[in-house]
Order: sequence, then structure tokens, then C-alpha cells
Amino acid sequence: MNSESQSAAELARLAQDIRQWGDELGFQQIGITDIGMSLAEQHLDSWLSEEMHGDMEYMARHGHKRSRPADLVPGTLRIISARMDYLPEPSHSSINILNNPMKAYVSRYALGRDYHKLIRRRLAQLSERIRDAAGEFGHRVFTDSAPVLEKAIAEKAGLGWIGKHSNLINRQAGSWFFLGEIYTDLPLPVDQAAAEHCGSCQACMDICPTQAIVAPFRVDARLCISYLTIEYRGIIDEALRPLLGNRIYGCDDCQLVCPWNRFSKLTNESDFHARRGIEDADLLELFSWTEQQFLDRFEGSAIRRIGYECWQRNIAIALGNAPQDAAVVTALETKLSEATEMVAEHIEWAIRQQTIKSGKS
Repeated sequence: MNSESQSAAELARLAQDIRQWGDELGFQQIGITDIGMSLAEQHLDSWLSEEMHGDMEYMARHGHKRSRPADLVPGTLRIISARMDYLPEPSHSSINILNNPMKAYVSRYALGRDYHKLIRRRLAQLSERIRDAAGEFGHRVFTDSAPVLEKAIAEKAGLGWIGKHSNLINRQAGSWFFLGEIYTDLPLPVDQAAAEHCGSCQACMDICPTQAIVAPFRVDARLCISYLTIEYRGIIDEALRPLLGNRIYGCDDCQLVCPWNRFSKLTNESDFHARRGIEDADLLELFSWTEQQFLDRFEGSAIRRIGYECWQRNIAIALGNAPQDAAVVTALETKLSEATEMVAEHIEWAIRQQTIKSGKS
């Protein structure tokens, strides 16, 4: 059976099978959409024109391939969008870490193993099942690995709506999930796009530490803590440093406060469970690591991609924001002698902050 000979009934049955196979492979939901992305393209172009992407030049690098799927993968007619829950612990546990300034807060998506390989492998398995049923077909699998507007695609596929914080929200599952896609030339029936249900709520806008959500559904990455601690490789503006608090890798505040996340469910995927105590680690312990320890401890983790230098930079800022403590100052001074110029800038700032708190300035 190929795409040219399949009847509407056969394609509808295949779509239902794809949802069933997705469930068997550990996905919580599968949706299918066409490739019309004109509204998303307008939003992206406007966002880029205002330079809200900061140093993420890759967002503009591929022209309109990001919003025109058939330009990226010729022959694409449909996109199969999949979501997989990743929340490793109840929200109150995350809030407890945020409220303890000597602890290190790591965005909950990064507590386990890097999700890219797992989701890509599962999508490849799903593709194999489709091939076994429908014969050879054109397709390509993506997991945050190419110029793909995954949230806009998921919204069109009915998996949820893009909230005011720019994350996808599902009425039955909140927003703690990963997304992946299969671009295909199969003319499958499409699902109805999700409706927006944020209403007048602006809890995410109010809670954002840096007020990076500059308008509903519009995030200025240059202010976003996730961007600053993960994507950005330079010197973080002094005015923003106190606002980072103890967030050393990403930020979940907008999700933690979202009322729809009362419906979120803890993940059953062992790869997404917190590993090696990173969910409850002390800042001083993490700051003491050598580069080799950093590489060893985060082998197979998304955290590894920021590199040791940014890791130290982020923790130095968190230590500057921590309560005055002689042990903190000692740790900062010890690392200063071996720090790169970029990291030294943040360590020196942190020492000044600690000095001010001690009343010795």
C-alpha cells in the first residue's frame, strides 16, 4: 500500500493505528496536521525583526524553512506531532529548591538523561511501524534538532495551545512535556487545531523574574533566564544577575505557577527521572567540581552542552545571590585564580555582593 493508492478510509485507519502505536511506544498523545504555517511564520518574522532571539542566530539562519516544512523536507504533506511527559517530581519539590538560596535550581526537563535520543529513537520505531503497514513512504524524524516550529506544529495538530509564556499547554496534561515530529508525504487526515484557554490569566507574566514575557504570547529571549543560562555564552548584564536567584540552568517559574499544570502527571520514563542528586544539589558542591567532574557527571545529559565555563558563570551568580557566608566567599576566591576572563567577571561580582551583605563594604 502506498500513498497514491490508499483510500480515504485506509488513511483514516492508518492515522488511528499511528495513535495506538504512539501510545504503545510511550507517547502520551499523537496529532496530525497539514503544513500550512503562515500565521506562525508571521509571528516568527516579527519576533526576529525585533531581535528578541538574542544571540540565537540559528533561529534566522534557514530563512523560511522553519515555517515552510516542504522547503525543509521536499514532498512533505503532513506532520505527525508527538508529546511525551517528562515531569520527574511534584511541583512543590521544585518550589522548595527555589526557596532555598543555597541549593541549585536546574530546569526540571534537564534532571534526567538528554531527551533527544530517546524521543528520536521512539519516533524512528513509530516510523518503522508505519512502513510495515503502509509500505515505503517519505519521512524524516525531528526532535528539536532542525529548523522546525515544533510548538506551532503541535498546536495545529491539536496537542495543546501556545500559552502566554510561549510553552505549549494541554488541558489534560499541563505543559511539562517534550515534543517530536515526523514529516511525511502520506496524505493522512488532519486533527483539529487546539483552542487557546489562557483567558485573562497572566500568572506566568507576573511571576517571570526578569519580566521576559513582554506581552501575552511574546517572550524576549534576551531577558529570559533559560536563554541567559543555557543559550547565551557571554557576560550576563549586572542588572539581571540578582534576578537569576539560584537558577543555574534554565527556569521553570512560568510553568510552576500555571494553573493548568495541576493536571500534569509524573513521568513513567526512567530516563527522565532525576539522576545523581542534581535535583537537590548544593551550590557550593557544584561550584567545587573540576571540568572533568562536570563532563563525567553530565555524560548523557542536556546540561553538558552549555560547557564548564558557563556552568561556573551561572553558579557564581547564584553564589553572589546567596546569603552572606564565609564559606561562599572562600569558594569564590579559590576559583578566581583559575577562572577564565568571562567567569572571573562574574566571580568578582559575586564576591562584591557577598561583601556588601557582610556590611564590610
